[in-house]
Amino acid sequence: MDIPLELGAGMLTPTPRRPDDLVHLLTRAERLAARRLQAVLEVEGCSLDAWRVLALLSDGEGYHMTAIAEAALLPPPTLTKLIDQLVDQNLVHRRVDPYDRRRVLAHLTPRGREYWQRVDHAVRAGRPTLGDDEDDLLRSLLARLAATLEEQAHV
Repeated sequence: MDIPLELGAGMLTPTPRRPDDLVHLLTRAERLAARRLQAVLEVEGCSLDAWRVLALLSDGEGYHMTAIAEAALLPPPTLTKLIDQLVDQNLVHRRVDPYDRRRVLAHLTPRGREYWQRVDHAVRAGRPTLGDDEDDLLRSLLARLAATLEEQAHV
């Protein structure tokens, strides 16, 4: 790890990175977590984007493309290509929304549910934990941070 140097009194001295640099800590944690998750998913033949989509659809509710794109953090054209691939693999199918016939809902197929359960089990087995209380606390704090940032973005 590179430590920035600061010129002081005629010599170079290390300038410690601020431990409260939240953006840096969040970015580092996200990258390390994503790298670990991708390694587990690779073994299962699943991409990170597909995992996010399958995770959303795993509740059995069915979602329209806009909701999936937002939840999976994907632009709509990328999501459409991904959904097409998941349909081709018989993991997802589309149905007309019974409440709004102009919309299409995506659902897991029975094969998709089985695949999701296997992938989810592998992900859970490979997930590091801080401990039950700390995991719950971290989840709560991150959810609050995300909600606060979203609120401030709309002000």
